[in-house]
Amino acid sequence: MKTTDTPPAPPAPEAEHTPPARRPASGGKEKSGEGKILNVFSHGVLIIWAILVVMPLLWAIMASFKTDDSILSTPWKLPDKLHFENWSRAWTQAHMSDYFFNTVLVVGGSLIGTLLLGSMAAYVLARFDFPGNRFLYYLFIGGMSFPIILALVPLFFVMNNMGLLNSVHGLILVYIAYSLPFTVFFLTSFFKTLPGSVAEAAMIDGASHSRTFFQVMLPMAKPGLISVGIFNFLGQWNQYMLPTVLNTDPNNRVLSQGLVELATSQGYKGDWSGLFAGLVMAMLPVLAAYIIFQRQVVAGLTAGAVK
Repeated sequence: MKTTDTPPAPPAPEAEHTPPARRPASGGKEKSGEGKILNVFSHGVLIIWAILVVMPLLWAIMASFKTDDSILSTPWKLPDKLHFENWSRAWTQAHMSDYFFNTVLVVGGSLIGTLLLGSMAAYVLARFDFPGNRFLYYLFIGGMSFPIILALVPLFFVMNNMGLLNSVHGLILVYIAYSLPFTVFFLTSFFKTLPGSVAEAAMIDGASHSRTFFQVMLPMAKPGLISVGIFNFLGQWNQYMLPTVLNTDPNNRVLSQGLVELATSQGYKGDWSGLFAGLVMAMLPVLAAYIIFQRQVVAGLTAGAVK
């Protein structure tokens, strides 16, 4: 009987050599430790900065409800009684109501004019190519670097020749001119981040340039408008140099002028409680505007950071 040889079995595959798992290097722990130290340090700096900013505000609010004697004798002590007559005296006798109304009128008119003219100029500079585009843009940037104190004397004579001195509408025009460079600079960069396809689709549908701007692009630029509007509101509300030089009429004074008058009207015997009440009155609208629109401000500042 013939037997057939069976072929030899193939050699068993060698076991793959798996490298041992690497242990995390000690550098990772060092980096995480450095990150924690940096995080604690940055939070500590922010807390100290917040205390330095908030404490004077709280002290001014507390002093507005105290008497003059308690402000000078025990400045850090809480008021034993809330003296609301300080606010009423500052509002009526110190004419803070008139100054507040004038400030709202001037800042409101200048803010509307600045946002309207600034957004129109920024949209054209950001979306259209024409000869002199860059030149006009750099002119606006140059206006940001020009100190306003150097323009006070020629500005005074220009306003005088045009018959705009000591008038509310003249102050509104000066505020608009003062705020336009930063507004155009800010909004030009913002309009460049908006999608141009939306404007092109509106033009294809038959919309004019003005309708495309006001009904399509301007609503899309709402975060940027709110951000630059808050910055302009802060600067115009606290403006003191321009109204002092260009507005000497007592009937047209703004809040900054009224506070200085309240502080110096009684010579060495100042109405400290009324002064702090007027200061808080001037401060509250700014705080309220920022608290209400803080999310829109952050959204407008970071809108062009990531595409």
